[in-house]
Amino acid sequence: MFFRGRNNGRPWISAIFKAAIIATGQKLCFIKARVMFNNSIKSFKVFLFRMMFNLYMPYLGAGIHITRISPDYRTFEISMKLRFYNKNYFGTHFGGSLYSMCDPFFTIILIKNLGSDYIVWDKHASIRFKKPGRNTVNVRFHIPQERIHEIKHLADVNGKTEPVFTADLTDEDNAVIAQVEKTVYVRKKGAVKQDPILTH
Repeated sequence: MFFRGRNNGRPWISAIFKAAIIATGQKLCFIKARVMFNNSIKSFKVFLFRMMFNLYMPYLGAGIHITRISPDYRTFEISMKLRFYNKNYFGTHFGGSLYSMCDPFFTIILIKNLGSDYIVWDKHASIRFKKPGRNTVNVRFHIPQERIHEIKHLADVNGKTEPVFTADLTDEDNAVIAQVEKTVYVRKKGAVKQDPILTH
């Protein structure tokens, strides 16, 4: 045997090596199973969060659908099909519905990633319409981890910060039909407020 030759004919050394290999393999399998379980729990929580939005009556009635949320909550993808019940007088998407599908998501990304030590509110928003929406509209909201670290640092150092984000709404041909700009108010809890902000 290989182990007998390497250990001068002492089979108990081979047995120790074999036991160590088996134990290591079992530990690795346990770690892998635990990681898979944790990922499954995280995926299920994201699924429930997405379903909560999709069953929210104002979104359900407007035909707004959250198609994807990344596990780290840094990316949200939203779509809205044009149907008979959400058309306006001209047979295109309502401007209010186009804005509604953009309303909370930059704020939610920051709330989820900054944690409970920070106060996050929408402060200002504007939407610029480029062309009528005549089919399915899609929009993607994403904040890179580096930007989140920067926002956190500015809030820690200055007490508050007001980052600005933009997102393009595109149709099925990938043409931009509208662009939304959002200013978000972020304040470190306990920091002294230097200007008024909505407290609802």
